[in-house]
Amino acid sequence: MANWRFLTNHALVLIHVSNNPRTTLREIAQSVGITERAALSILRAMEEEKIVSRKKEGRRNKYWVDFVALMEYEGGGPYSVAELSEALTNIAKRLEQERKRKRKREAGDGSAGGNA
Repeated sequence: MANWRFLTNHALVLIHVSNNPRTTLREIAQSVGITERAALSILRAMEEEKIVSRKKEGRRNKYWVDFVALMEYEGGGPYSVAELSEALTNIAKRLEQERKRKRKREAGDGSAGGNA
């Protein structure tokens, strides 16, 4: 089992908020597998950068991603968000190609009686 994660908690929080507009702090924390306090710390950092916005609805805060601010964000190391997005899209395409090849090989093995 891997002892590292491909994405940071910050990235996982951002993805959750992006995929679940108007999500609550508790929902974010549960989805990412971190405490509400850790999720709040991450959200506050993203709010300072104007990447995530918060609005009070009743007794709860709801969170949204500002995609314009995200595209302009320069704190992601040597790659822009657009470059990371393009790279991940390319990786996803390659993975899908590999899945199709694997299925094709497995189907070929099954039709030949499994004796190669």
